[in-house]
Amino acid sequence: MPAHETFDQRITARMEKMSAAEQRVARVFQESKEEVLMTSAAALAAKAGTSDATVVRTTRTLGFSGMEELRRSLAAEMKENLSPATRVAATLQQVGDGIGAALEATLNIHQECIERLRRDLSAKLFENAVGLIADAGRTVVFGIGPSSAMATYLEIQLRRFGLEASSLTRTGILFADDLQTLRPRDLVIVLAYGRVYREVDVLLREARRAKLKAVLITDTLAAPLRDRVELVLPVARGRADMFSTHTATLALIEALLVGVAAKLPDETLESLGRLDALRHELAAGPANLPTLRRP
Repeated sequence: MPAHETFDQRITARMEKMSAAEQRVARVFQESKEEVLMTSAAALAAKAGTSDATVVRTTRTLGFSGMEELRRSLAAEMKENLSPATRVAATLQQVGDGIGAALEATLNIHQECIERLRRDLSAKLFENAVGLIADAGRTVVFGIGPSSAMATYLEIQLRRFGLEASSLTRTGILFADDLQTLRPRDLVIVLAYGRVYREVDVLLREARRAKLKAVLITDTLAAPLRDRVELVLPVARGRADMFSTHTATLALIEALLVGVAAKLPDETLESLGRLDALRHELAAGPANLPTLRRP
């Protein structure tokens, strides 16, 4: 294979040599790249209307040893992200000239991402993630850029439920100070998309050194990071070449919160009761503090 051959070019060059069933699988590979990175061979086979064995044969016809090598190659290619400006330009091109069309197009993307989350995240995987959070001594949530707000949101809500939590949202040299705060029995939740940033790599290495469990929430990094975390929770962010959306990530976070509350109902309700009491106390009016008299 030429060194410059892209994933799509590799498929196109070999399409004529494939059986009809393999061609269907190859088209699924081309049209659903994020799903290829996150979902099982069985799910891809169902989407192509064929068998797991055909999916495996297709990967080998494409020159890969198996699905893991295919995922690693595809993730490396997709990791070379388009610039934000290019993504927005592609989104605007699809929306067209009408401002009103922006609402419809965006809602369609959000709906598709939620439907994919429902399809790709199994009940068992979700229950395992909830169990890890409920059993952790503390949940440490990592997120940078737009994901920092969601990391902080998850931290705040877990604290309201009476669970220990913190968020890691800094980058560069300052992140070393954050890494020093990790402690035994921490659960590390990593929000990471697109590429393996230096902070993600160092955080997962430090978690492994400290024997901490880690959960990865991602769209395209399942293949390169699967062996470094306990669980991978797949979350789509819209089309890879368009403006990234975060609705599905927020939906997953809130589903995890509801799951934790269902698993720890007594603790959650007691903590929220205390929070409510404190809110009422603060809203009751100005405190009757002593005033200083002038001599």
